[in-house]
Amino acid sequence: MDTIWLSGAEWLAVLRIGLGLWWLESWRHKDKKTWFEGAGIAWAAGVAGNHRWEVVRRGFDVVVKPRPRTMAHVVAYAELALGLGLILGFLTPIALVGGLLLSVLYLVLMIHDWAEQGQNSMMALISVVGLFGMSWQTWSVDSALGLF
Repeated sequence: MDTIWLSGAEWLAVLRIGLGLWWLESWRHKDKKTWFEGAGIAWAAGVAGNHRWEVVRRGFDVVVKPRPRTMAHVVAYAELALGLGLILGFLTPIALVGGLLLSVLYLVLMIHDWAEQGQNSMMALISVVGLFGMSWQTWSVDSALGLF
């Protein structure tokens, strides 16, 4: 593979690190006090309640709605873990699959919001490219430890 400036593996590492920074920013910009009190989940409940797909409404009501504080912590700390894992390149394939799943869940929930669709579809695409491109080969803890 011919590239300019960096090798192909290094460009994939740049993409992985950039995705990690994106997840870290998703965590950083949240007002944690309000988020952990349930504001984010309450907003998502309104979105899910008006969703055109019954499976989304029912799934949200069964999984998320009964435990808003727990789910607020799960979402926030998943974003933090994904960001740090991808930036450091630690357990990278797991982080990429987790990020892909979280992006797809967000995408499905926000199917009516074009701005969210763009962000989450791009994050999902980068996760797929990073996974199949084995973006943990360079500049990663995984590479240093000989994992994967």
